[in-house]
Amino acid sequence: MTTMLGLQLTGRRVLVVGGGPVAARRVQSLLADAAVVVVVAPQLCEVLLDLHRWGLVEWRSREVVETDLDGAWLVHTATGDRSTDESVVAWAAARQTFCIDARDGSAGSARTPATTQQGDVLVGVVSTGSPDPRRTLAVRDAVATHLREGHVDLRQRRAHAGRVVLVGGGPGDVGLLTLAGRRALAEADVVVTDRLGPVAVLDELAPGVEIIDVGKTPGHHPVPQHEIGRILVEQAQRGRVVVRLKGGDPFVYGRGGEEVLACREADVAVEVIPGVSSAFAAPAAAGIPLTHRGTVGAVHVMNGHDGWSSAALTGLRDGSCTVVVLMGVSALATLATEALDAGADPATPVALVEEGTLPGQRVTRARLDDVVDVAASAGVRAPAVIVLGAVAAAGLLEPDRGDAAHTPASSDPTAPGTVTMAL
Repeated sequence: MTTMLGLQLTGRRVLVVGGGPVAARRVQSLLADAAVVVVVAPQLCEVLLDLHRWGLVEWRSREVVETDLDGAWLVHTATGDRSTDESVVAWAAARQTFCIDARDGSAGSARTPATTQQGDVLVGVVSTGSPDPRRTLAVRDAVATHLREGHVDLRQRRAHAGRVVLVGGGPGDVGLLTLAGRRALAEADVVVTDRLGPVAVLDELAPGVEIIDVGKTPGHHPVPQHEIGRILVEQAQRGRVVVRLKGGDPFVYGRGGEEVLACREADVAVEVIPGVSSAFAAPAAAGIPLTHRGTVGAVHVMNGHDGWSSAALTGLRDGSCTVVVLMGVSALATLATEALDAGADPATPVALVEEGTLPGQRVTRARLDDVVDVAASAGVRAPAVIVLGAVAAAGLLEPDRGDAAHTPASSDPTAPGTVTMAL
């Protein structure tokens, strides 16, 4: 039978016998655990030789002898020579010192587990019968995936210092929430959430996790930004892990910078987990490449509420960049009028992507000079991402078959009122 233990090796002597690649991998793991490592071998591989040169390990350049085990808390033999490894195992047994035999996992008195770590949780997998490395690794990998995807409640049950984690949730599809974001949610005591982003993931939170909704709708901000900052700080100061779940990416028109400042001004630890911005995800989900070789090679992202900048207008007018507008549905008429007045081509293709990546995703296409009427007729509503430029033309990614009979009618980028469905 095998009993699994967690060993604290910090500052404790560990003897490694052998100087090859296997020994090197084990030494690197031991150094990561802050062990004091002594290597005994006539020769060292390059990795171990470098570690010795850097003063990280002690090297005894000779064959191992029994007295090398003096003072060792753990012994690891990895010479590959049966006689030498068996001798080291026997010496360790006589001294009642645990020993791992890399050549034959069943020969020593200890085994090296296959491990995975999430935050401060370390999980190890070993076989209790005959060593079975392939199965052990398969189980380890399956457990690691389960933890990474946030399926386990990883909240600490003891008192700890509070902190805030800004998580970019992506455009809405839960599948586009990053693994790092899911892990943060698995550790959260409280989640402060918006109305956009992957709100369906809230149903997967562990029982007892508090949810605070501070979501905004167009023209209606029930919880002002300074109050959101106060909530984050107050919750963290109570010793809680606070996840601020935001749609898209926290630092792309997400006011993440303001929330980081609020935390730092209050001396609250804060970190940011990037997310997939809807500025890039929604067009991609709709089949619109924001850059396309031979068409355009730059992207300008803007906030529709702020109106045109000179750089965005210049890029749109001369076709040097794709312009992506977030939060621009309510300002569409003003944006279109100002662009036309500034000399933008009336035939410039425009695509409006509603509910990007979600089941209700819809794409509406029109010319710049007709987009306001087409959008009104189609009933386009926020949230929507607006893409202006040549890449917004329908049929851009359709193969050129050289046969007009095979060319979709909607492939004409100037065709007004083209509405397509996606997802």
